[in-house]
Parts: sequence; structure tokens; C-alpha cells
Amino acid sequence: MRRLLPQTLPVWVLLIVIAGLLISQVATLYIVSRDRAVANDEVDLYRLNDRAYSLVQLMHDDTPEQRKLTASGLFNATYALTVSDTPAVTSSIAGDDELAELEDILVGRLSKFGITDARVRRDPASQAANAPGGVVLTKDVGAVERDLLGLAASFAQSDKLTASVRFADGQWLNFTEPNTPVGPILSFDSLPLYSLIAALVVIMSIWSLRRLTAPYRMMETAVNRIGTDLKSPPIAETGSREIRAAAKAVNAMQVRLRDYVEDREHLAAALAHDLRTPLTRMRLRLELLRKSTAREALAHDLADIESIASSVIDFATFEVTEEKSERIDFWSLVESIADGFEDVTFDHDGARPRGMICMARPVALKRCVNNLVQNAVTYGKKAHLSLRQSDGTITLVIRDEGPGIPQAQLDQVFGSFVRLEQSRNRQTGGLGLGLTIARNIARGAGGEVNLSNHPGGGLQTELRLPLAA
Repeated sequence: MRRLLPQTLPVWVLLIVIAGLLISQVATLYIVSRDRAVANDEVDLYRLNDRAYSLVQLMHDDTPEQRKLTASGLFNATYALTVSDTPAVTSSIAGDDELAELEDILVGRLSKFGITDARVRRDPASQAANAPGGVVLTKDVGAVERDLLGLAASFAQSDKLTASVRFADGQWLNFTEPNTPVGPILSFDSLPLYSLIAALVVIMSIWSLRRLTAPYRMMETAVNRIGTDLKSPPIAETGSREIRAAAKAVNAMQVRLRDYVEDREHLAAALAHDLRTPLTRMRLRLELLRKSTAREALAHDLADIESIASSVIDFATFEVTEEKSERIDFWSLVESIADGFEDVTFDHDGARPRGMICMARPVALKRCVNNLVQNAVTYGKKAHLSLRQSDGTITLVIRDEGPGIPQAQLDQVFGSFVRLEQSRNRQTGGLGLGLTIARNIARGAGGEVNLSNHPGGGLQTELRLPLAA
């Protein structure tokens, strides 16, 4: 179920806007429809009251025969009108409170004309009626006439109010008043307008959301870039007050992180560098000693300490060293490194592909590839190199013939000073910095280093770098 839900904030906001729009539209249409029904009901009661007054005023002085003649002259299918000795509304009890109140109003208003009783009831619509008078609509009918005929047909098919009022002589006046037809809120004529307005609201919402979230996407990119390159340029402090404050905080964080890392790197480099002076004095004094087993052991220990200090300096000065990125022929770089190792083979068909150009710092990238190859030769005895290019990416594959690495430890070996070889021999255990430096350099160039165990045995290392534009 969670997979079906949106995963980004703009989509959530857009769904909320659309849902709010739909709810507000439905609620508005419901309120308008209800208000129209109430207003039409009031108008219908008013029309019946007004017509009753007009008819009674016209007929109250006439004789019973004259009233019948007048009624027959005013009769039509929609507005039925009769005069008889019995009421059309036989029940003296009103159907609801509104009709009961209307009956009292009619008696009170028409009592001066001799009306002694009034009855009103609601009648359902008659489906037998069609176009009034059997008129057939043709193509020659104008727009106004067509609207009038359609409205007349709607009146003929609507619910009706039937009223019976009694004159002083006992004769009943019966007539019907059609209710005002309630037209649909949505029609074929108004639906395109509603759809257009809804589409404009959605489009404007999408545009506004993209404008509002653009700075956040920019900051997300900037933060990701900081994770790989602390020296990346700061983000622009523009936009709304909140965006400027967030951008300023991100830039301040980047400056503090860069200062913190550089201080530690300089400290580590300085300590490793300062070790060389006492180590050199110790080596000079050691040369003055006679040859013995203790002298050879001390010389070996001094060599290890010097190598460790050199590795620490390389690791600490990786970010400190200022080096510009350049366009590099990656094929030539790999080929030159492979030529420097006896136990390395560069697998290719002899035809040198063109266009394997990447953007990186030359010395750093050479160190990255050299560390990966050196690691494969040290722990896997032999290394087989191959290059391929696809989808804008250059991939260097290094496969050794060693025992591989347990699956659970493939990511751990990229940590600083992490060694799977637990011996204290630096030649077999190493210092645990080679892969760390290699991955940092690759990520600084927009690439990545991944390890996996080859199905045929040995460890397989993949270095991926983006092609230069």
C-alpha cells in the first residue's frame, strides 16, 4: 500500500490541492443546488398565491355560470382551471407545514372577496406531456424560440401545486400551478468551462510548486555535492527569506566542515611529516652500529614506520592538495599503469577505442587506479584489467586471482585503516588506506568504486567514471 503513495513533497502538495479543489467544487455545487431548490419552492408558493388572488378578484362578482365560462376560456394543458361544485383537493388536511401556512394566508387575503376555504396539495410530475401543443422543433427555429419552447416543456413536465378555493355561494375554483423546473448545475454547455478552470488551477499549481520547490532541489544537489567535494562552490543565497536563511545555513555548514577537515588533515600531515626528521637521525645512527640481528630488525622497523608515515601523508593531503581537473585519456592512463606491474594483464583486442575521455585531477586519478591495481596484485597475486564504455560511463574492471572477500565485508574495507589481514606485517596486512583514498578520488570525479566476488573466483573491482562532455 505504501508503494502506491507519492514519495515526493511536490506530488503530495499537488494531490492535496486537487483534492481540495474537488471537495470545494462538490460542496459549492451542493450548496448552490440546495439554495436553488429552496428559492424555487418559495417562488412557486408566491406564484400560486398571486394567481389565486388574480382569479378570485376576476370571478368573485360573477354568477356560477359566468365563472364556468371564464374558466373554460382561460383553461390550457399546463395551467388547468375549472369551476365546479366539488373541490379538486378533497382533503382538508394540508400535506406539510408550508402548505398549511399558505392555506391560512390565502383565506386571510381573499376573505374580502367572500372566500371561506382554501386547500393546496402537491402533485407529482406528469410524464405524458412533451413539447407544449405538440410543437415539433425544426432547424428553422431560432435560439430564443428554442429556449422558450424548451422551458415550456420543462414546466409541463414538472411537479405541480393544485389549489381549491371556495366562494361564498359554495362553488369551488380549482387550478394548478406548475413548479419552476430546477435545471442541472452541470450541463454540456457549462462542463467545458468547469473543466477549463480546473485544468488552469492544476497547471498553475504545478507551476507554482515547481517554482517553490526549485530552491529545495538546488539545496539537495548542493548538499549531495558537499558530501563528495567539500570545496564545491557555495549555493546562491537568493529567493524568499526562508530559502535565503536555509542557503546561508548550508553555506556556513560547508565552511565549518571544510575548516574542520582541513585542520585535521594538516595536523595529520604535519605529524607524519615531522616524524621523518627523528626517523632520519635514527637511521643515520643505526648505520654507525655494527652489523647484527638487532641492527637488521631495527632497520626493518624503521622502514615500516617511514612507509606508514608516507601513507598517512598521502591520505591526509588528498583533499588539501590543490589540483585542477583536466581532460584525461583514460585508456592511456590505465595502459601506462598496467605496464608498471609484472603481474598485471590488460585485456583488449588490440584496437584502441576512441573517446574514453574523463574529467578528473590527473595525479589523483592516477593514484586511484594505481591503488586499485596494487591492491589486486598484493592480495590476489595477479590482476586482469579490462575497459568498456556505455551510456556515458567509462568502466574499468580489475579482477584478481585471490580468495575474494566475504560478502558481509565488501563495504567495510572502504573504511579508513580497515584491514582484513589481521597480521602485523605491513606487506601482507597493509595500512588500510588504499581503497579509502581510491574511492574518495573516484567520488570527487563524479564516479564510484564497487567491489564484488567474481563467479569464477577472485575479487572484482569496478571503477566507473562519467565521460567528459
